[in-house]
Amino acid sequence: MHELDVIGVRVEAPSNQPVVLLRETAGDRYLPIWIGAGEATAIAFAQQGVVPPRPLTHDLLKDVLVATGQHLDEVRIVDVKEGVFFATLVFASGVEVSARPSDSIALALRTGTRIVASPDVMAEAGISAPDEQDDEVEKFREFLDQVTPEDFEEPGGSPSP
Repeated sequence: MHELDVIGVRVEAPSNQPVVLLRETAGDRYLPIWIGAGEATAIAFAQQGVVPPRPLTHDLLKDVLVATGQHLDEVRIVDVKEGVFFATLVFASGVEVSARPSDSIALALRTGTRIVASPDVMAEAGISAPDEQDDEVEKFREFLDQVTPEDFEEPGGSPSP
């Protein structure tokens, strides 16, 4: 398995589709996963340390885990089929639960859980970033430093579908 760090989320133009970008901790490949606006907001909140006045679904799930004494050991991105990614939540008890990667990543950020991807996923969907692309990655990081969760809302204040 390849351990990944969450670089951040952004909106891809011209489709206005949010994407979460992960990077191998011991490698030069990136894993972009297109996600929904709600999950993009949840990931951005977690990365920026924003605590909403009412818990989001991912905050609620974290609170349920804590209240029931469960521990999330690992988030695994296990498959990609026709551009759709699949993940598994792996608990200390040995229980595994299928989940969307976007939800899994949002939960992992809230619980401090490591994120990994299978070698097959990295071979199929991982993108190598040669040294000359470092400037692009740095621009992306600068963008992430300036983006806010509100950037994922449609005009009028409601999250986009």
